[in-house]
Amino acid sequence: MFVIIDIETTGSKFPGNRIIDLAIIRHNGKEVVSEWHTLLRPDVAIPPFVIELTGISEEMVADAPLFQEVVVDVIAQLRDCTFVAHDVNFDYTFLRHELKEVGYTLEMEKICTLKNSRKFLPGQASYSLGRLCTSLGIVVDQRHRAIGDARATAELFSLLYPHLMGFADFLTDGNNEVQLSEIARTTKLKK
Repeated sequence: MFVIIDIETTGSKFPGNRIIDLAIIRHNGKEVVSEWHTLLRPDVAIPPFVIELTGISEEMVADAPLFQEVVVDVIAQLRDCTFVAHDVNFDYTFLRHELKEVGYTLEMEKICTLKNSRKFLPGQASYSLGRLCTSLGIVVDQRHRAIGDARATAELFSLLYPHLMGFADFLTDGNNEVQLSEIARTTKLKK
């Protein structure tokens, strides 16, 4: 099983910023199995440029849960899966930090759809999620919102998955070389 993750944050620098929008899509390698999504109250100000980019305002997150209020749901979604994202280290680092803040350690194998798109879909004008999806005919509803970008990444992952099956060295973010059969069940969540 795979989890396609997308987040929106109060800023791109880490640490010092928080997740405000989180989507987790479970995918079996062929199709989407389930979706989970929530806004999160960051307890820090949302900068104007983030509000402009995402459309997520202070008012929208005022009554949203804090991360620690949804951590049990997040862990249930992640368990026994491989972490997939477009520019995986960004999403992984933020989520790992949020989990660490509430007493959990996140150790998951990762697959980067950005890196794998560059390898298996050469010659694209851009590999940003929005532009890549446009060139591939993948519709992105709610761009720069976690659920919209996660759904687009899930479609992209479905296109990449057959290529990934035979190329273990491009499965991860480049830190580890593993076989697909090895990463399907190596998730560790500890408290």
